[in-house]
Formats: sequence, C-alpha cells, structure tokens
Amino acid sequence: MNFLNKNTSQLMPLVKVAMFSMASLFMLSACSPEQQVANIEMPATTRDISGIRLETLSTKSWLVTGGDVLVAVHLEADFSSSNLKLSLNGVDVSANMLGVAGGSRRQILLQDLPLGVSELVATLDGKETNEKLIITNYPSQGPIISGPHQTPYICQSNEFEKVTGVMLGEAEDEHCSVTTQVDYVYWSTSEQQFKPFRRLLNGLVPEDLGEITKANGETVGFIVRVETGTVNRAIYEIAMLHDPAEGALTPWHSSQGWNGKLVYTHGGGCRRGWYRQGSSTGGVMRKGLLEMGYAISSASLNVFGQNCNDLLASETHIMVKERFIEHYGVPTYTIGTGGSGGSYQSHQTADNYPGIFDGIIVSSSFPDVTSATIFTLADARLLHYYFNETDTESFTQEQQRAVSGFGSFGSIANLAAGAARLDPVYRFDTPVEEQGGEIAISALETNRYHPSIPDGIRATVYDHTVNVYGRVDDSLIAARPLDNVGVQYGLQAFNEGLINAQQFIALNRDIGGFDRDMNHIPQRHVADAQASKMAIESGRVLFGGGGLANTPIIDYRSYTDNRENGDIHMIVHQFSTRERLLNANGHADNHVMTVGGLWGFEEDRPDLGNLFTQMDSWLMAMLDDTSTPNAVVKMRNAKPDTLVDNCWDNSGVSRENIAQEQTFSGESRCNQLYRAYPTARQVAGGQLSNDVIKCQLKVLDREDYLSALSDSQWMELQQVFILGVCDWDKGDASGASYQGTWASFGPSTVNRL
Repeated sequence: MNFLNKNTSQLMPLVKVAMFSMASLFMLSACSPEQQVANIEMPATTRDISGIRLETLSTKSWLVTGGDVLVAVHLEADFSSSNLKLSLNGVDVSANMLGVAGGSRRQILLQDLPLGVSELVATLDGKETNEKLIITNYPSQGPIISGPHQTPYICQSNEFEKVTGVMLGEAEDEHCSVTTQVDYVYWSTSEQQFKPFRRLLNGLVPEDLGEITKANGETVGFIVRVETGTVNRAIYEIAMLHDPAEGALTPWHSSQGWNGKLVYTHGGGCRRGWYRQGSSTGGVMRKGLLEMGYAISSASLNVFGQNCNDLLASETHIMVKERFIEHYGVPTYTIGTGGSGGSYQSHQTADNYPGIFDGIIVSSSFPDVTSATIFTLADARLLHYYFNETDTESFTQEQQRAVSGFGSFGSIANLAAGAARLDPVYRFDTPVEEQGGEIAISALETNRYHPSIPDGIRATVYDHTVNVYGRVDDSLIAARPLDNVGVQYGLQAFNEGLINAQQFIALNRDIGGFDRDMNHIPQRHVADAQASKMAIESGRVLFGGGGLANTPIIDYRSYTDNRENGDIHMIVHQFSTRERLLNANGHADNHVMTVGGLWGFEEDRPDLGNLFTQMDSWLMAMLDDTSTPNAVVKMRNAKPDTLVDNCWDNSGVSRENIAQEQTFSGESRCNQLYRAYPTARQVAGGQLSNDVIKCQLKVLDREDYLSALSDSQWMELQQVFILGVCDWDKGDASGASYQGTWASFGPSTVNRL
C-alpha cells in the first residue's frame, strides 16, 4: 500500500535545554502542585516587536505540562538572527535554537521548566524592545482544564498489556505514573500478526518481515515503534513505522517510514466508565493506517467505557498530543477517529478545543452523551417501565414502538438498560432494564453508593462530570441537566391515529419521571438550572459552531436501526449532528455522511481506507490553499468533488454506491434502504437537533392535535399539562449560549467558566 505524501523539514539533532531555577520566580508555598500553579497563573501574553514572534508548538502556552514545551521563533525574512538572543527566566538559552525549513524560523525544546509561570524573552541586537512569552507549566499528571481529579481512582497499569504481550507494570506513585517504555514489533508475513522485533545476531532482520512500498517506490520494513507512558493519570500509546537502525527520533529527526501525519483513535462505550485508569487505549496497532504511513496515538481515558467524561477526554487529547509533538515534532495534520463513544470525543474536542484535530472520521455517531444519547435512554427507561409496570395491557407492541419512535420494538428494553449510566444504585434483584450502579473494578464494590451508604461512589455520567455540573445543595450528589416537564410522549403517534386519545392522555398523566437515584416517581423530573446552563455554555451539549464550523467531518456507519433486539446506534443521531451544524453555522458543507459500506482497509473491504485517503486529500488541499484566509472558504474549496453524501446498495450481485444527499426523511433510494426513525422525544414534537434540555412551555392549543379529542378529554389533557406543554421552537428555557472554545474548569484560570 502506498504512503500519503509527506511534508519534510530539515533534520536537526536534538538538543536538551536544562534550566536553572530563579528564586524570585520559583518559590512555591507548601501546598499541592495543583494549588501551586493555580495560585500564580496568569494569561499568556505575546508581543510582536522588532519582527520577532514566539509561539508554543506543542500546546497552548498556558497549558504546558511535564516541564517540556516546543517553541517556534518566527523572524521577518529580512532579519538576521545572528544577534537574536533567547532567555528563559533570565538564563540565556540562545545556543540551543535550531534552524528549520526556511531561514526565518527557529525552534527550541525547553525542558525542566518549573511548576507555574516562566518567561521566555527574545531580544534582537541587544535592544530593550523584545518579544515576551509567558509559559505556565503544570504537573504531567494534570489536571489542567477539567477541574479536581476524581477520587477514588484505581490504577490499572499492571493490567495493561503492551504490544509485545508484556504487562506494563505496577504504578510508581499515587498518580498511576509509569516510566515511559519503547517497544518494537513487526508484521509477520508467515503468521499474519505483529510480533516482537529484534535483529538476529548477524544483524539481519527476520525472514518473515513484511514490507511496505512508499509513494516514491521505496520499500521499508514493516517495523513499528510503540511508545507507552502516562499523562493525566492515563496510559497512552504512540505507534509509528520506524527501523531502530535509523537512530533515535526527535522533533527534528523523523522516521523514514512516517508520513508526517497523525491519527488519534478512540474507544467506545460509556457504562462503567469511571473511577479507573483503564487497561487499554483506543488501539494503535491499526495495520491499514500504519501501512499508509500514519503515526497513531491514543490513551486509556479516551476509551469512553473507561472514562465517560468528554471534558476529561479532551484534556487527555491535549496532553497526549503535547507529548507527541515534543517527542516527534509537529504533525502535518491530526485526524480524530472513533465510533460510538469515540464519536462523542471526536466531535466535542474538535468543537471545543480546535486545533487538536484538523479533521474527524466518526462512525455509529452521536452528537454527545449529555443530550441526544441520555435524553433517548432516559425516555426509553420511562416508557419501558410504563408499558411493563404501569399499563401492561392498553398498548400493543406496535403501538409501544410507535410511541418510542424506534425502528425496532426491542430497542425500548435495550435502551432502557443503557440508562444504567444515569442510575447510581445497584440492586442484585433488579431487572436489567432497571439496573444501575455499574462499575468495572471489584475493589470498588464495597464503596458503591446506596441510599444506606450515602457517601459511596455514584457511578453515573453526571457524578463523573460533577466539576461541570456542580452538586445539589452541598450534598455529594451531582446536579443533573435532565428534564421532561411538558414533554408530550406519543404526540406524533396520536396525531397519526396510531394510538387513541385515552391512551395518549393516560400515558402522559402516568409516565412520571426519575428522582436523583433514578427511582420512578409520579412527577416529571426537573433539570437543575445551573447544570443545564453549564452543559450548554461549556459544550457538553455539542454546539457545532466552535471548531466544528470549519473542521472536515466524515460520518460513516453500518445500519442497525432494525435489529430485532434493538440497538442504541440509531442513524437519527448523525442527522441531529448535522442539524446542529446547520443551526450554528448556516451550512453543513463540512459534514459528509456515508452508510452501508464495507469498512476496512483490505481489498475486499476497502471503504474505510478510501475515507482516510479522501480526508487526506481534503486536509492537504486546505493546507495548500493560500488564496484566502477564510477557513470556511478554504474548507469548501478543498473538499474533493468525489467526497459527497452516499449510501451503498448491497442487495445485488455487485454492490452499488449511490451518491445522494442523506436526509432524515424522504423517498430517495438511500431513505428506502436505510430508513431513519425518530427518538421518543422527537415523537413528542422535539426538534431533529435534540439539544433542548428544558423546554419552554406554552398553553395547550387544540389545533396542535390532529386526532379527535372530546371536550372531556380536552379538559383532562389540560389537567395533565397544567403548566403547559413544550414549545420546542423557542429553544432551551435556560437562555444559555455557548461561551466559546478552550474553556477551563480549573486549575487553569484562562477562559475559566
């Protein structure tokens, strides 16, 4: 398989910069590292004076971690650098600058920075006017933007199997840290798997070593270098093609096998995703991607089944990419990819922390976990309880399905069970559809929350994200952005004559809601105002108008809506994402949907490999476009003509690709092949975007009901909705709006919410 084109730069040897502390800057009080940094942090400042500009390359200047940062020094083309000097906290480090491609740029890897604020100063010709850059350094274990670490937190490095089959080993401290390790494996042509690599005594390589042909015709051995370490209390992996005989890798000495581009992989899930480090990453041994020359990175906190908190996942993205750049240099671009829970992370990091991912390729997607997914799961559990406990005889299976909106009746029970991620209480005698308190670590079982153990750990999405949502009345319980007041369950089914008026009235009168422990109660559940506000302002509810406004997105999936036993990965969710893009930006030109392909890199399953090839063309064309500074125009101009919405018809002897705009409803061939079904909230009148936490209410209007209601039934319905019904067109009752990118919940005070 051929390589993608690689942008190369001048290769230079690595020079480490050892820094000496300055007492006036580095004296810290006797408190935790988090407190030390938070107490002295200030926003980064930069001044473009005398033709000099300083820029941190590996991360934002106010979010440096681990004491290292790669910095670029930009000079105007007509300036000589002979009299350029750099000093860090008063120490001259000029000798360690290295030239890179183009004579007007220099780079320097600063190391051993103290915790807190440092000042990098560039001076030209000894003049007083100079360029200053404030750098704020945090511990490598974090946090930087996600707020205080969750406790308890179980280390799992001793359960983490490296690519060689050897376990990573015991954690070295309370932050689950391990010493960074490097291993080599190769692709065995005889065994068709990766095996530990070592040269034979005569210096030759194994006879079964695979080879890869690059775009220029050169062949390289299929040898993969894998770095494994820890940041942010997560285990990370970085893999790339590299023959150790080439020598050590640095930001200025790249592997001959690397195409200069990075893919960040994610793992799915959500349930049981808390209180632990995790024992796997999203996977870096992706044969097809490695054959294309990509470097691949991932971390254990980017597997949502181990960490169901997109803010913490984004923080981990930031820190792992920082490590990558400091070790290997700035990639030409970075693609985020993953399915299900991996799509949450790809969407939200691209939107909320732009620049971490330049493009995303997602599958089985949802906009986010907080809104579309949780709303659908919670409603499914309410309906399942109603049909199986409250009213067991009035609705046929088809009527129940119509009220839920789902394509399969089995999805009601399936998704009701998925609501376990909202339920903190485990009971051994509870049906699976009503279960909660799911954990993955046996050591936590005795510390699990129960009403009789109020200070136990609450295993829910909300409690795992308590730094965002806050707590209820100074309790240990997280506030909750979940609401169903005014929701008219089954409205569309009633209007279409699929259920009668009495069924519609009884359903909405008796469906009730959930208390804080997800017990069924007669009243509807009410969102906590502050939690709803923060969910919207911080991007926990995907906005789509931050970084995603111009980020190329390819959304691919296999169709699962009609599975007999149900499935959470319904196609409606990708249309919800598109609707949010349209609402935020007025277009969704950067969003491509494709359904029903053969998702692999092999000859008989080529479609995923083709998506990466097309994404590469898209991103490279954007980078090469110098005709306009407008990022949206660049994105549109660069989009390949062949990259359009499409679906696959696999019913014939040979499959057919149908290039056709994907729509939620309609009679197109793709609609007929892959019908989209609504969620229960959309059957209740909710918008396709599915992003309203608490709806604004309106007085009932008899004209909204297309099926007959007698006068007595109309009066009864008015009593059911005495406060009014949802007016979905008016948006969220909180009135909150997205507050912008690169937000922080601490300890960083820059863009603090």
